[in-house]
Amino acid sequence: MQYDGAANPARKSDFRSMKHYELQLDISADEYLAWYAGSARYVLARSTGGQTIRFPASLLQRFVTPSGVHGTFVLSCDDAHKGARLQRKA
Repeated sequence: MQYDGAANPARKSDFRSMKHYELQLDISADEYLAWYAGSARYVLARSTGGQTIRFPASLLQRFVTPSGVHGTFVLSCDDAHKGARLQRKA
């Protein structure tokens, strides 16, 4: 089967309809440990656009270093705020 880029046109439009929030995160290892230990399931952060964003703490797990989670990230979700994905901004 060949893929010509047009086999699933809905997929491309789905990406455009997703909401994207840029976040500057500076979370210490101790703060993240509280989420990891289960005392909090969600993170509240302010986007660079000024919106307050709530997302599952589990999205941070792959970005944790010994010093915590630091950097600029993009949170993507659909219009119903479901299917959240977090990516480090390059």
